[in-house]
Amino acid sequence: MTANATTIRTQFPGHSGHMLAARLDVPAGQVRATALFAHCFTCSKDILAAKHIAMELAREGIAVLRFDFTGLGSSKGEFSHTNFSSNLQDLIIAADYLRANHEAPSLLIGHSLGGAAVLAAASEIPEVLAVATIGAPADAAHVIHNFGADVERIEQEGKAEVSLAGRPFTIEKQFIDDLRQTALTTQVAALKKPLLILHSPIDQTVGVENASELFMSAKHPKSFVSLDTADHLLTKPADAAYAARVISGWAVRFLPEDPGNDKGEPLEHVRVTETREGKFQQTVQAGRHRLFADEPKSYGGLDTGPSPYDFLAAALGACTGMTLRMYTDRKKIDLGRISVDVTHSKVHAADCAECDEATQVSGQRIDRFERTITVEGGFPPDLEQKLLEIADKCPVHKTLEQSSVVATSIG
Repeated sequence: MTANATTIRTQFPGHSGHMLAARLDVPAGQVRATALFAHCFTCSKDILAAKHIAMELAREGIAVLRFDFTGLGSSKGEFSHTNFSSNLQDLIIAADYLRANHEAPSLLIGHSLGGAAVLAAASEIPEVLAVATIGAPADAAHVIHNFGADVERIEQEGKAEVSLAGRPFTIEKQFIDDLRQTALTTQVAALKKPLLILHSPIDQTVGVENASELFMSAKHPKSFVSLDTADHLLTKPADAAYAARVISGWAVRFLPEDPGNDKGEPLEHVRVTETREGKFQQTVQAGRHRLFADEPKSYGGLDTGPSPYDFLAAALGACTGMTLRMYTDRKKIDLGRISVDVTHSKVHAADCAECDEATQVSGQRIDRFERTITVEGGFPPDLEQKLLEIADKCPVHKTLEQSSVVATSIG
């Protein structure tokens, strides 16, 4: 697997032989684990929730494969010829694809009927260590209520066209029959894997009582998180992002630690790579640590991480706090919790009171970092000036005040 890649567009044959469109989102640096995502009924791999989950898991070094089930999204085949069982087959085939070409999934994530699918498929994928669901039904047959008055026509005529989320789909009787034969709570009871259930209490498509039934059927370790004001599809970005962060934070507890010497040493430098999501978003890898850099929405970014100058200000603030703590520990000074606030601006050199005379008369605009240090309980009065002097000895402070050289080459 290429550690620098952000997205790999791929495809593989599904249960019917038709090609299934997939997207493998790979974090920068070493891959800690791989997750497999199953989308909601009649949705696609590119639904907002799936995108946010892939983004958040990338922060933890987890790759995510999301694909379109047969006949949906960009995948080939006839949706009308599919059913819940065929979705399970596609899901297991996707796991086989990962196992053969990258690494088998250790985390399964499913949304709505996709949640029911990952619960049913988990026992068929031996490498799976944990399962998470979003708005999943406790009974796969719950989907039938989406067909409303058309159910009777489907049963009488063998098939019928129904409208789902404003789009026409042909549903065959075999689809309904297959759903009714699925005993999901029995499979959940035998899961024997950590389970996270996320559900909105105001979900109008799959009621929250389904989450209760799943939770009561599952064995520990199991967790439930309410998605509060979210709708079933998590159409509000804030709800999708919250669900993604919860899954990411929960999943790492059950997945392997970051790879060590067996999969290569962590980077000894900082690597920044475009994600191609939004205009400015970048993944940042420093050693084993991963995070995002971005710009605010007002500048055309997605606001998913600090800006480059925010990182610079954070470096100054962190270095200042560390330098002060090292000094006070060495001198055995009892000092409360240190906080450092840093702001950055561009000012005219002539207006800079801290600048030397040569800089002031240069007529240029220069970078000014304003640093405010606070301590819980306050500074000891007799040490205030000394601690300010120590803060100025912070290595990042010295780097910013001195001239630097940036040598650039083509890799």
